[in-house]
Amino acid sequence: SARKHSADLFDKAYADTFGLTTNITRCSKNYGPFQFPEKLIPLMIHNASCKKELPVYGDGHQVRDWLYVEDHCRAIDLVIEDGHPGEVYNVGGNNERHNIDIVKEILRLVSAWADPTVDESLIRFVQDRKGHDRRYAIDSEKIRRDLGWKPEMMFAQGIEKTVRWYLENQEWLRNVTTGAYRTHD
Repeated sequence: SARKHSADLFDKAYADTFGLTTNITRCSKNYGPFQFPEKLIPLMIHNASCKKELPVYGDGHQVRDWLYVEDHCRAIDLVIEDGHPGEVYNVGGNNERHNIDIVKEILRLVSAWADPTVDESLIRFVQDRKGHDRRYAIDSEKIRRDLGWKPEMMFAQGIEKTVRWYLENQEWLRNVTTGAYRTHD
Protein backbone atom coordinates (compact mmCIF):
# COMPACT_ATOMS: atom_id res chain seq x y z
CA SER A 1 0.00 0.00 0.00
CA ALA A 2 0.98 3.61 -0.42
CA ARG A 3 1.19 4.05 3.34
CA LYS A 4 3.75 1.27 3.70
CA HIS A 5 5.78 2.47 0.74
CA SER A 6 5.86 6.00 2.14
CA ALA A 7 7.19 4.62 5.44
CA ASP A 8 10.06 3.02 3.51
CA LEU A 9 10.79 6.37 1.89
CA PHE A 10 10.74 8.16 5.25
CA ASP A 11 13.24 5.62 6.56
CA LYS A 12 15.53 6.17 3.59
CA ALA A 13 15.26 9.96 3.84
CA TYR A 14 16.02 9.88 7.57
CA ALA A 15 19.00 7.56 7.04
CA ASP A 16 20.36 9.70 4.20
CA THR A 17 19.82 12.99 6.04
CA PHE A 18 21.29 11.97 9.37
CA GLY A 19 23.76 9.30 8.26
CA LEU A 20 22.03 6.51 10.14
CA THR A 21 22.39 2.85 9.36
CA THR A 22 18.95 1.34 8.84
CA ASN A 23 17.35 -1.76 7.48
CA ILE A 24 13.80 -2.34 6.39
CA THR A 25 11.84 -5.55 6.79
CA ARG A 26 8.59 -6.19 4.98
CA CYS A 27 6.54 -9.15 6.04
CA SER A 28 3.56 -11.17 4.97
CA LYS A 29 0.46 -11.41 7.16
CA ASN A 30 1.36 -12.18 10.78
CA TYR A 31 -0.69 -14.27 13.17
CA GLY A 32 -0.28 -15.57 16.69
CA PRO A 33 -1.02 -14.70 20.33
CA PHE A 34 -1.89 -11.17 21.47
CA GLN A 35 -3.00 -9.90 18.05
CA PHE A 36 -5.87 -7.45 18.34
CA PRO A 37 -9.18 -8.97 17.24
CA GLU A 38 -9.83 -6.60 14.36
CA LYS A 39 -7.52 -8.84 12.30
CA LEU A 40 -8.88 -11.87 10.46
CA ILE A 41 -7.62 -14.76 12.58
CA PRO A 42 -8.29 -13.41 16.10
CA LEU A 43 -11.64 -11.94 14.98
CA MET A 44 -12.78 -15.28 13.63
CA ILE A 45 -11.62 -17.12 16.76
CA HIS A 46 -13.38 -14.61 19.00
CA ASN A 47 -16.61 -14.60 17.02
CA ALA A 48 -16.67 -18.39 16.71
CA SER A 49 -16.09 -18.84 20.45
CA CYS A 50 -18.98 -16.41 21.11
CA LYS A 51 -21.17 -18.00 18.40
CA LYS A 52 -21.33 -14.68 16.55
CA GLU A 53 -21.36 -14.27 12.78
CA LEU A 54 -18.02 -14.54 11.02
CA PRO A 55 -17.84 -11.77 8.38
CA VAL A 56 -15.88 -12.89 5.32
CA TYR A 57 -15.11 -10.37 2.59
CA GLY A 58 -16.40 -11.11 -0.90
CA ASP A 59 -16.22 -14.80 -1.75
CA GLY A 60 -13.39 -15.47 0.73
CA HIS A 61 -10.99 -16.53 -2.00
CA GLN A 62 -8.44 -13.80 -1.33
CA VAL A 63 -5.04 -15.42 -0.90
CA ARG A 64 -2.66 -14.36 1.83
CA ASP A 65 0.77 -15.61 2.87
CA TRP A 66 0.79 -16.19 6.64
CA LEU A 67 3.79 -15.84 8.94
CA TYR A 68 3.75 -16.95 12.57
CA VAL A 69 4.73 -14.03 14.81
CA GLU A 70 7.69 -15.81 16.44
CA ASP A 71 9.18 -16.51 13.00
CA HIS A 72 8.80 -12.83 12.19
CA CYS A 73 10.54 -11.85 15.43
CA ARG A 74 13.42 -14.20 14.66
CA ALA A 75 13.76 -12.60 11.21
CA ILE A 76 13.85 -9.07 12.66
CA ASP A 77 16.46 -10.11 15.21
CA LEU A 78 18.57 -11.69 12.48
CA VAL A 79 18.38 -8.56 10.32
CA ILE A 80 19.40 -6.40 13.30
CA GLU A 81 22.34 -8.66 14.08
CA ASP A 82 23.52 -9.76 10.63
CA GLY A 83 21.70 -7.72 8.00
CA HIS A 84 23.71 -5.68 5.52
CA PRO A 85 23.36 -1.93 6.22
CA GLY A 86 20.72 -0.19 4.15
CA GLU A 87 19.19 -3.41 2.82
CA VAL A 88 15.52 -4.31 2.59
CA TYR A 89 14.50 -7.84 3.56
CA ASN A 90 11.15 -9.40 2.73
CA VAL A 91 9.96 -11.91 5.31
CA GLY A 92 7.37 -14.41 4.11
CA GLY A 93 5.93 -17.55 5.62
CA ASN A 94 5.45 -19.62 2.46
CA ASN A 95 1.99 -20.41 3.83
CA GLU A 96 -0.43 -19.12 1.20
CA ARG A 97 -4.06 -19.79 2.05
CA HIS A 98 -7.50 -18.62 0.95
CA ASN A 99 -9.21 -16.61 3.68
CA ILE A 100 -12.26 -18.89 3.58
CA ASP A 101 -10.07 -21.94 4.20
CA ILE A 102 -8.58 -20.28 7.28
CA VAL A 103 -12.04 -19.41 8.58
CA LYS A 104 -13.21 -23.00 8.10
CA GLU A 105 -10.12 -24.36 9.87
CA ILE A 106 -10.72 -22.01 12.81
CA LEU A 107 -14.34 -23.20 13.00
CA ARG A 108 -13.17 -26.81 12.97
CA LEU A 109 -10.72 -26.19 15.83
CA VAL A 110 -13.13 -24.14 17.95
CA SER A 111 -15.76 -26.82 17.44
CA ALA A 112 -13.34 -29.59 18.45
CA TRP A 113 -11.87 -27.84 21.47
CA ALA A 114 -14.54 -25.51 22.85
CA ASP A 115 -18.04 -25.91 21.45
CA PRO A 116 -19.13 -28.74 19.15
CA THR A 117 -22.17 -26.74 18.02
CA VAL A 118 -19.96 -24.17 16.25
CA ASP A 119 -20.10 -24.72 12.50
CA GLU A 120 -19.95 -23.08 9.07
CA SER A 121 -23.48 -21.68 9.43
CA LEU A 122 -21.81 -18.76 11.29
CA ILE A 123 -20.05 -17.62 8.08
CA ARG A 124 -21.52 -14.48 6.50
CA PHE A 125 -20.15 -13.20 3.22
CA VAL A 126 -20.02 -9.40 3.28
CA GLN A 127 -19.23 -6.81 0.65
CA ASP A 128 -15.54 -6.77 -0.16
CA ARG A 129 -13.49 -3.67 0.67
CA LYS A 130 -12.76 -1.30 -2.19
CA GLY A 131 -9.30 -1.95 -3.61
CA HIS A 132 -8.95 -5.19 -1.64
CA ASP A 133 -6.08 -7.23 -3.11
CA ARG A 134 -7.01 -10.66 -4.40
CA ARG A 135 -3.58 -12.03 -3.53
CA TYR A 136 -0.96 -10.77 -1.13
CA ALA A 137 2.31 -12.64 -0.86
CA ILE A 138 5.96 -11.81 -0.50
CA ASP A 139 9.17 -13.24 -1.92
CA SER A 140 11.55 -13.91 0.96
CA GLU A 141 14.32 -15.46 -1.12
CA LYS A 142 16.82 -12.69 -0.23
CA ILE A 143 16.65 -13.17 3.56
CA ARG A 144 16.84 -16.93 3.06
CA ARG A 145 19.84 -16.71 0.75
CA ASP A 146 21.77 -13.89 2.43
CA LEU A 147 21.02 -14.54 6.11
CA GLY A 148 19.91 -18.18 6.18
CA TRP A 149 16.50 -17.40 7.68
CA LYS A 150 13.44 -19.51 7.04
CA PRO A 151 10.17 -19.90 8.89
CA GLU A 152 10.07 -22.71 11.42
CA MET A 153 6.34 -22.80 12.19
CA MET A 154 4.23 -24.61 9.64
CA PHE A 155 0.76 -23.14 9.26
CA ALA A 156 -1.08 -26.23 10.56
CA GLN A 157 0.80 -26.10 13.89
CA GLY A 158 0.74 -22.30 14.07
CA ILE A 159 -3.00 -21.98 13.62
CA GLU A 160 -3.63 -24.70 16.20
CA LYS A 161 -1.32 -22.96 18.67
CA THR A 162 -3.00 -19.62 17.97
CA VAL A 163 -6.58 -20.87 18.31
CA ARG A 164 -5.68 -22.68 21.53
CA TRP A 165 -4.04 -19.52 22.93
CA TYR A 166 -7.12 -17.38 22.28
CA LEU A 167 -9.46 -20.02 23.71
CA GLU A 168 -7.31 -20.24 26.84
CA ASN A 169 -7.06 -16.45 27.21
CA GLN A 170 -10.69 -15.39 27.02
CA GLU A 171 -10.23 -12.78 29.75
CA TRP A 172 -7.48 -11.04 27.76
CA LEU A 173 -9.69 -11.16 24.67
CA ARG A 174 -12.67 -9.80 26.59
CA ASN A 175 -10.55 -6.94 27.99
CA VAL A 176 -9.48 -6.01 24.46
CA THR A 177 -12.88 -6.32 22.80
CA THR A 178 -14.63 -4.31 25.53
CA GLY A 179 -11.85 -1.71 25.80
CA ALA A 180 -11.27 -2.57 29.48
CA TYR A 181 -7.51 -2.75 28.84
CA ARG A 182 -7.53 1.06 28.54
CA THR A 183 -8.34 1.52 32.23
CA HIS A 184 -5.62 1.18 34.83
CA ASP A 185 -6.13 0.40 38.50
